[in-house]
Amino acid sequence: MALFMARAFAQAPVSSPPAGRSSGMASPVQQGIDLASKGRCEDALPLLKKLTPRVTDKELKHRAMTAIVRCAMKQRDDRTTADTLFDMKREFPDDPDALYMTSQVFLELAERASQELTVVAPHSYQALELQAETLESQEKWAEAAAIYRKILDEKPNLRGIHYRLGRAALSQAESPTSAQDAKKEFEQELAIDPLNAAAEFWLGEIARLDGQWEQAISHFSAAVKIDPHFADGFLSLGTALNSARRYSEAIPPLEQFVKMSPKDLAGHYQLSIAYARVGRKEDSLREATLHRQLSEKQRDAANARATVTPN
Repeated sequence: MALFMARAFAQAPVSSPPAGRSSGMASPVQQGIDLASKGRCEDALPLLKKLTPRVTDKELKHRAMTAIVRCAMKQRDDRTTADTLFDMKREFPDDPDALYMTSQVFLELAERASQELTVVAPHSYQALELQAETLESQEKWAEAAAIYRKILDEKPNLRGIHYRLGRAALSQAESPTSAQDAKKEFEQELAIDPLNAAAEFWLGEIARLDGQWEQAISHFSAAVKIDPHFADGFLSLGTALNSARRYSEAIPPLEQFVKMSPKDLAGHYQLSIAYARVGRKEDSLREATLHRQLSEKQRDAANARATVTPN
């Protein structure tokens, strides 16, 4: 489906010039856009790539960059496609069209690479890993795990595979030993890749579920040290510190989390608890108020969606 959508996007016509801008008076950039709209990408693409960076008119630049992406996709010029999409993200960070194009195009590039991999090297460990990830997306955890183990037979020190096995074990809730199996896999992953923040995080989660707060805190601390952008790691660290009654220590990671995820209810709730326990009543009240306001907004939004009826 993603491949079809992105191909349809690449074939869609580029919008025509705004009213009042006749083709006879068109700028060279507009000429390039017109050529692209007629499918003459071999002529349009060099012209647009050369001139578009100099364009100052935002509307014209948006249309020119869109034309570049469509022509580059049509000609399978992946580098130009990707570079232009990154440029659009910088120039138009909140533009829905740019975001939609980026999602569709990168999905196609990924699917195309996957198809090429299965043709070029169908028996490679990379192709096997791709097959296992597909099974994961279908929640066929046992089948995925079997393939991951086959990969380890060939590449016992390959990074990421023990982590995948750990996630597969956790997803098989019917197994009474799933948590212990997962813990073993995550530990093996860290032996191969000590900088796997996600493996540290899940070891922390396993310890947290067992009420082993000190172990959980140790793993969560390691996770956010490895990856300082790991928002969930900061939340879990702060929550575990609250549970261990180490409230003053919980405040910095929770403050970091609410800065990273200001609309998340759990962060404000946990931070209000930590503030209250160390006597910061005004701060605690502020966080509790934010939690209540966000909760009401989310509830109202959910109710509004539930009451919308199809035409």
